[in-house]
Amino acid sequence: MKIFKRSGFMHGLILAVFCLVSMSPDYVAHAAEPEIVVFAAASTTNAVTEIGNLYAEKGLGSIKCSFASSSTLAKQIEQGAPADVFLSANIKWMDYLDEKSMVAVGSRKNILRNRIALIVPSASGVQAVEINSDADLVAILGKEGRMAVGDPAHVPVGTYGKQALETLGLWDSVKDSIAPTKDVRAGLAMVEQGEAPLGLVYSSDVAASDKVRIIGLFPESSHPEIIYPVGAVAGNKTEAAGKFIEFLSTLEARAIFKKYGFDGM
Repeated sequence: MKIFKRSGFMHGLILAVFCLVSMSPDYVAHAAEPEIVVFAAASTTNAVTEIGNLYAEKGLGSIKCSFASSSTLAKQIEQGAPADVFLSANIKWMDYLDEKSMVAVGSRKNILRNRIALIVPSASGVQAVEINSDADLVAILGKEGRMAVGDPAHVPVGTYGKQALETLGLWDSVKDSIAPTKDVRAGLAMVEQGEAPLGLVYSSDVAASDKVRIIGLFPESSHPEIIYPVGAVAGNKTEAAGKFIEFLSTLEARAIFKKYGFDGM
């Protein structure tokens, strides 16, 4: 009986070793990859979620995402939130962390561009508007209408939007009608639900919704270039984070970003 048990044990051990040796090096490496926590701007929600799923399907690693305004995410990282990757909707908030030595050296890169768009609910009777210094946004808003936009005090889309409106000389006419939101997707939701007749979002956000439509794009000359930088958070899983950052620049990931309305660098 003892001999039988030992024989069974040895057989199992040999089988386990054989299976391990038979595994491809890639499988063993992927199985050991740690979960990566990605803090990404709200405007990238659909694209980054899909890219993260693709990354996992390829056996490259597990991705856990948290989406909010870039300012909120940067402050959370500063306060010790366990993020491994930060994808910001503007350079300002990446610089904010970089200046505090919280971005891993050599990991930072610019990967996306975007545009500022004026949107209305799909059922709105408002047609295309040429956005220039003569645009009558007050007439579109009506007496009590609000313009939904990320809070200009700290949300990137609101900051860009305010700069564009000031450049065109339109800010003073609409500033008292602004409905500030916590991030760009909250502004999009207000317009989708008919709570605001106008919204100021990124053009990419419209690709994720069939409840709104664009009536005009702000001239790119009216605000600083909208660039999305990404970087690994210093002191965390920088090697694994770097692999995901590299994946964001692959043809497959770029195709997903394009599908959701982003322009590459």
